[in-house]
Amino acid sequence: MWILKTLGFAILVGSIMALIEKSGGIEGFVDFVDNKNSFVTNARSSLMLSYIVGVIIFVESSITSLVAGAVGKPLCDKYQVPRAKLAFVCDSTSAPVSSLILFNGWGALLLGLIATQISLGQISGNGIDILMDSVLYNFYAMSALVVTFVSIWYNIDIGAMKNATLKPHKTMMLSQKPASMFLMLIPITLMVGLVFVFLYITGDGDMLKGSGSSSIFYTMVATLVFMFFYFIGTKNMSFTQWGETAFSGAVTLVPIAFILLLAFALGESTVTLKTGLYLSSLANENLSVYMLGAVIFLIGAIISFSTGTSWGTFSIMMPVAVPMAASMDANIALCIGAVISGGVFGDHCSPVSDTTIISAMASDCDIMEHVRTQLPYALISGAVALVLFVVFSFIS
Repeated sequence: MWILKTLGFAILVGSIMALIEKSGGIEGFVDFVDNKNSFVTNARSSLMLSYIVGVIIFVESSITSLVAGAVGKPLCDKYQVPRAKLAFVCDSTSAPVSSLILFNGWGALLLGLIATQISLGQISGNGIDILMDSVLYNFYAMSALVVTFVSIWYNIDIGAMKNATLKPHKTMMLSQKPASMFLMLIPITLMVGLVFVFLYITGDGDMLKGSGSSSIFYTMVATLVFMFFYFIGTKNMSFTQWGETAFSGAVTLVPIAFILLLAFALGESTVTLKTGLYLSSLANENLSVYMLGAVIFLIGAIISFSTGTSWGTFSIMMPVAVPMAASMDANIALCIGAVISGGVFGDHCSPVSDTTIISAMASDCDIMEHVRTQLPYALISGAVALVLFVVFSFIS
């Protein structure tokens, strides 16, 4: 049953994001921060606003990049900020934030992968507890956010970023009054709040014991129902427009649902083939337990950078890393955190990653310029994460 709920959640996210975009709420938010407040006064604050937006909009990594880019473009043009730096900020707050604040498709996938390992007897415990513990060891995502913040605050340009070109861009003017920004803010706020409510309900008063898969599924259903009455009641959409938009958005995320389904199958296949046990035996002979987290991170980073997919990396590495960690009596949460960090690395900076491409497109920046300019920052974050995995392996 939890598998069906997880697949349903992945599809419903597409409907909700499509409805928010169709409503004009994103454009309304951009108009508000660009024309109706004095928060942005210089180059640093223009980038910092995109950074803050990227942290707040954590529901889906692509939406994070699109919203942060839409907010930042007119402001960065005004204060002479290269688009490559805006693309760097958009990209550095999409996958990292989505992998840290897991009330989204990322959380559903990871929870499903962990639950698969529990159901197959590889580890024991509550899936959501293990997932929450592992987030504390998502060192790459944390490092990337800190490095990005520091580079913005102190205007630090390294590597190719020093030579990022500043090209003139024409700011698009809205031809009509934009819709209210609350068409975006209210549904997103409701999504965040309802997850906690349903965790409390399914956990019989204890959120830590609540059902993660049930909570996020019920949250998506409740939010979609709310948006039906909200958008139609405010005459933002007709019934037909709402239905067509919700359906088209759901269709776009059907491939992700298939990825989830195949991930569950892959997890059981690797256990049947005893892949994890085989690698564990090799690791026991050739690898110290204190280096296990670092090695898992490096392998995941190589896979994700090569393929450009964090979710695919999670699906490959989770059924391998968990049995290895259990066999070597290592810290399970730390090793899962290493899997997440490795996957996020490639999603963040691989030239074939959809998030990398979307961040460049959202910022109107050349894709290869974006890859070249942000890679040094990503490597610094990766080096910091690698050291932290070794240090915490000794501590734990």
